[in-house]
Amino acid sequence: MSEASYLQVEKHDAVALVRLNRPEVLNALCMGLMQEMAEVFAELEADDSIAVMVLTGNDKAFAAGADISEMREVSYQYMLEDGGLTRHCDTIADFNKPVIAAVAGYALGGGCELAMMCDFIIAAENAKFGQPEITIGTIPGFGGSQRLTRLVGKSKAMDMCLTGRMMDAAEAERSGLVSRVEPLDSYLEVALDAARTIASFSRPVVAMAKDVVDLALETPLTQGIKSERQQFKSTFALDDQKEGMAAFVEKRRPDFKHR
Repeated sequence: MSEASYLQVEKHDAVALVRLNRPEVLNALCMGLMQEMAEVFAELEADDSIAVMVLTGNDKAFAAGADISEMREVSYQYMLEDGGLTRHCDTIADFNKPVIAAVAGYALGGGCELAMMCDFIIAAENAKFGQPEITIGTIPGFGGSQRLTRLVGKSKAMDMCLTGRMMDAAEAERSGLVSRVEPLDSYLEVALDAARTIASFSRPVVAMAKDVVDLALETPLTQGIKSERQQFKSTFALDDQKEGMAAFVEKRRPDFKHR
């Protein structure tokens, strides 16, 4: 395990576990953490031994939002020129490998937005999600108003962004924000198991599946279906497609070569 200032990184075979590590402030997001995350994700992107990532915090908080003590004196001019926290806010969204958010406790403001940038969220029963920026005189800035609306619909997103209320894990699952809710003592292991499952499949096929699902949020239905169909046809150029179907017919485990 490597320890950095704001992140802890563990490698479990083809799965990387990245843990936010500011427990004294409920993993509040600061500029140093975001810079470090950009660097760590770039390293993991280039690491051919890693197929999937799990991003987590601790049992009390995934991330309770931005570090307001750092942000409170930032000027408009600085935000225009530098971007502040938003400078690295697309690090996860632009990551080419699958990323699972394992969320316990608070995922608020930037923390909720960080979780939504991941490909899906596995939540502990004590998880709470929210966009409370309006209570401190600002609005979401990491894409929260856009991703939340696409995931849970306009009514719930407007409710959360205008009132600042929190959504518990059960409501988040009902609303489509999270994929699964698990007990606090097992949610992280469930996320790691999901990551191991994904890592066992053909990496080029996983990349295609990730791309076409992401595309559904960006394009009209007819264009999305057209792109999906082309990607589907492309899998038949892969050795892994031949191996996967042969293994199914022969009733054995496939031996994917990622090509």
